[in-house]
Amino acid sequence: MTRYIGARVVQLIVIIFFISVVAFLLVHLLPGDPTVSILGPNDTVQARAELLRQLGLNKPLPVQYWTWISNVFHGNLGISFLTHQTVSNAIGVAFPIDLELIIVSQLMAFLVSVPLALAAALRPNAILDRVATTSTYGMLAIPTFVVAVVLVLVVAVKIHLFPATGYNPIAQGIGPNLRSVLLPSISLALGSVAIYYRLLRADLIATLQEDFITMARAKGLSTRYIMLRHALRPSSFALLAGAGLSIGSLFTGAFVVELLFQLPGIGFQLIAAINSRDYLVVQGMALVAAIAYVVINFGVDVLFTFLDPRVRRG
Repeated sequence: MTRYIGARVVQLIVIIFFISVVAFLLVHLLPGDPTVSILGPNDTVQARAELLRQLGLNKPLPVQYWTWISNVFHGNLGISFLTHQTVSNAIGVAFPIDLELIIVSQLMAFLVSVPLALAAALRPNAILDRVATTSTYGMLAIPTFVVAVVLVLVVAVKIHLFPATGYNPIAQGIGPNLRSVLLPSISLALGSVAIYYRLLRADLIATLQEDFITMARAKGLSTRYIMLRHALRPSSFALLAGAGLSIGSLFTGAFVVELLFQLPGIGFQLIAAINSRDYLVVQGMALVAAIAYVVINFGVDVLFTFLDPRVRRG
């Protein structure tokens, strides 16, 4: 177990190193000149050369990378060209919003998909199973931005039940905070519900055909006990893998929902920084989002070693 986790940690460090290299090269790969965005109307050849010297962009790439990664280890991701706010502060404001959206949306997704999959797997092709399967097909087919627009139109504009845009921090109260994140969380949760339900349902149906389930039924154990104690755990591996990919992708993949609901999360600020060519913000937020993605999936891999004895034996 220790060797396995140690090997995975080494792989994680290597992956993070390559991520940092790609994030560093974003400044050089993106079109345009960062000095033009910074200088604006004061752009001259002399001013541009002086700014390149101040930013260290006139040095060799290895020297630039070493300077940048050293600053990153000290929590210094640079300063925004446009807002003059440190990138670390911008991420500190945006990251909790994404984290809350992910937590709320995934709680909704699991609370709906797991009981629904358990009920449907007990009676495959029954009415509940057919309705749930057809509904999840529809959830997968409808884009997230369409769901968001419909929710805003019906729930926010017509019924006036929740605000259409804006974000209220938790410091302003749990009630106002949940009201501001509920609609975007529902928009994100629908796609996850469809994926989690289909993965868990398929694995549960296969697990219920195994010999140890037949033995448990022969012992007279209740259906509820068999489903929760014997069938759910071995059927949850694909669900956990799908959850790891889904949760990791939401750190930047939620940018459409954040744009529609005007939530200043990482995706929202990243798109704004790309449009305004604020290179250091793009660099820092891309680095944080990519690292969050691989760390979450690393956590899922480690969790597999505790849940699945076959991984430990391997």
